[in-house]
Amino acid sequence: MRDGSSRLSTPLVLLLLALLILAWDFSGLDRLSLGWVGGPAGFAGRNHPLLAQGLHDGGRLVSALALLLSAWACLAPEFGRGGASSLSRAERAVWLSGLLLALLLVPMLKQFSTTSCPWSLVEFGGRAHWVSHWDWAQQDGGPGHCFPSGHAAGAFAHLATVWAWQRRQPARARRLLAAVLTAGLLFGLAQWLRGAHAPSHSLWSAWLCAALSWGWQAAWLGRRAMRPVTGPLQNSST
Repeated sequence: MRDGSSRLSTPLVLLLLALLILAWDFSGLDRLSLGWVGGPAGFAGRNHPLLAQGLHDGGRLVSALALLLSAWACLAPEFGRGGASSLSRAERAVWLSGLLLALLLVPMLKQFSTTSCPWSLVEFGGRAHWVSHWDWAQQDGGPGHCFPSGHAAGAFAHLATVWAWQRRQPARARRLLAAVLTAGLLFGLAQWLRGAHAPSHSLWSAWLCAALSWGWQAAWLGRRAMRPVTGPLQNSST
């Protein structure tokens, strides 16, 4: 997402995405979409091996491995294939700290959330009643602590890696962006089918991770440092 006259700037893209997610929130599509995959007997996919063991448990392992690889690339860049050493020490420090902050943000917000998971709702066999996650003053009668999606954030937090590489190696950043978005959407899809999260829970996790990690890097490195460079460094990534 390059700053320039020919493309939308990243802050503007983030603003537009926030407005789209808000439109989803107030459209009623969360509740409608949950009705497609669940009913009074609950969610058929809740304990499905592919969703529960594969995309949930396995996804957490993949997220943890990706974090370890990122830490290794930041702390020992000379050993990384493709050269994390092309990033300055400051760039690597901001990359890793932004990644960790994004991973911590969503679990922290969940601790204050009064929103219960869909499988706790009355219409799906639970005891909670539907309350918008924006209505912070009202309890839904369930256990709460379900918004936003921590599982999806395990993937979307790695958008910090995309921002770190977009200046030096934009082609690599685009490949990383595709991988992160694919993983995050798969994790969110699995949690929706299981009744663990409404779609908006994952969408807000994606936005929060993107906004926090981009803002963190822009604040420490400056917006000029977030723009792709041209020349040999850029060409060497293809």
